[in-house]
Amino acid sequence: MSAETHEVHSSSDYIKHHLQNLAYGKKPDGHWGLAHTAQEAKDMGFWSFNVDSLGVSIVLGVLFLWSFRRVAKKASAGVPSGWQNFVEWVIEFIDSSVRGSFSGRNPMVAPLAMTVFIWIFLMNFMDLFAVDHGPELAKALGLPFFKVVPTTDPNITFGMAISIFFLIIFYSIKNKGLGGFLGELAFQPFGKWGMPANLLLEGVNLIAKPISLALRLFGNMYAGEMIFILIAIMFGAGIGFGVLAGVLQWAWAVFHILIITLQAFIFMTLTIVYMDMAHQEHH
Repeated sequence: MSAETHEVHSSSDYIKHHLQNLAYGKKPDGHWGLAHTAQEAKDMGFWSFNVDSLGVSIVLGVLFLWSFRRVAKKASAGVPSGWQNFVEWVIEFIDSSVRGSFSGRNPMVAPLAMTVFIWIFLMNFMDLFAVDHGPELAKALGLPFFKVVPTTDPNITFGMAISIFFLIIFYSIKNKGLGGFLGELAFQPFGKWGMPANLLLEGVNLIAKPISLALRLFGNMYAGEMIFILIAIMFGAGIGFGVLAGVLQWAWAVFHILIITLQAFIFMTLTIVYMDMAHQEHH
């Protein structure tokens, strides 16, 4: 994970370059295209797409579905081995997590939990690749920027969290009825006489679910990526700092394996818990 040889003029330029997404959108001149500077990406405003985050997340999602489907088609009744053994272990782990946190009946919850866990883990795992690989790949392809860790992009984490939020709303209304769902917001926990306070507390609690999901994942992964970038800068500060950077890099990578797994597990567990709450009816 050594520092790259791009034409950067300072540590600040190096950091900004590595944290900039490859944005595609409508430029101030009215034409659509890739942003070649951070300012161009900023000027595009809301209606732009981070091509790198979307591309990497889609590729990892397809890889996950293809590999697990391949195992399912070739699964044998005998003693599993290799990749099949790992996939079965993951399925059993997800199944036990769902059984421990979800008390309702919904065949979609377990597949949702597995998809969330594996997909987020794979996106987080990209953080273990050298921080210069993305920019070097972009340079070889003639692109100005490229980030390989989708979960360091808040658009990705908020997109996933909002999708979970919509599922929570849908199943809350489906299982409790629109009246029951609105009744929980209006009459819990202080009864009908405390409706204003109930709406405020329950409304904030409801909105906080997707925000906490998104920001927790984004914040931890962004901080981890920043530490890798700072360590990479040390490689260009002399032999002594280079040796120290190598040790720090290895130590942080080992510790980061725990972080990327834990963040995927937390997102999955909270998803299961929120879905369980959507299936519970308060009286």
